[in-house]
Amino acid sequence: MLNKAKTTKDDKKMFREIFWNSFFLESSYNYERQQGLGFAIGMWPAIKRFYKTKAERADALVRHLSIFNTTPHVVTAITGVAAALEKQASENEDFDKSTINSVKVGLMGPLAGIGDSFFWGTLRIIATGIGLPLAAQGNILGPILFLLVFNIPHLLVRYYGGVLGYKFGTNLLNKASDSGIMNILTKAATIVGLMVIGAMSASMVKLETPLKFMISGKEFLLQDYINQIFPLLLPLLYTLFMFNLLKKGHKSTTLLLVTIAFGLLGALLHIL
Repeated sequence: MLNKAKTTKDDKKMFREIFWNSFFLESSYNYERQQGLGFAIGMWPAIKRFYKTKAERADALVRHLSIFNTTPHVVTAITGVAAALEKQASENEDFDKSTINSVKVGLMGPLAGIGDSFFWGTLRIIATGIGLPLAAQGNILGPILFLLVFNIPHLLVRYYGGVLGYKFGTNLLNKASDSGIMNILTKAATIVGLMVIGAMSASMVKLETPLKFMISGKEFLLQDYINQIFPLLLPLLYTLFMFNLLKKGHKSTTLLLVTIAFGLLGALLHIL
């Protein structure tokens, strides 16, 4: 299926630029948008190619500044798919651009799991096992072999991930356009994206209460009963509270200050 998408000279130039730009993915990592700025930099070669006006390019860059986080080694696969979606959006005024971020969010979780398992959990250990004995003997080949064993597969995946991602996205969009399943694709991507965001909220927001009550001489820990009735209820409520503040137009700095004040107040009152 991937071979059906023809690769032009301009496509190859864009793939090379996406490859090099992808190394900026974590250059401005932060707790508000994580790798969002780095991903936008990786998307710039596609954005400047498909959009001709400053307004269109600015709109696309803002779209890709949203929160993003995945294994850096496989990010180009997502960039490639997003580039194919941006191409479609630039050619079709009726294209639902919200699909682009939904697809990104839907892909970043599964690919992060695969990338972490392979690169950090498997390949790095193999490379270390090969290079460490030599390094322990003072042999210069130790660090050299470590870098080669780890980075040759890494660089191949990083480059060809963008190529395959773009071809896959292009073919997928062509088939969706021909068969009329674009609405289904959009809905599915949105559902998967919401599931990933929900899972991130549950795993990254930590909030518990140490409140205890004495009833008939027996101690009852409130958090235990909350966990039995509705696990992770407090993180969910706080996430919804933060989301409500964002909807009202409050900046991320305000949310951070509210969180700090909430944590300090809760600790002083011994309710958090």
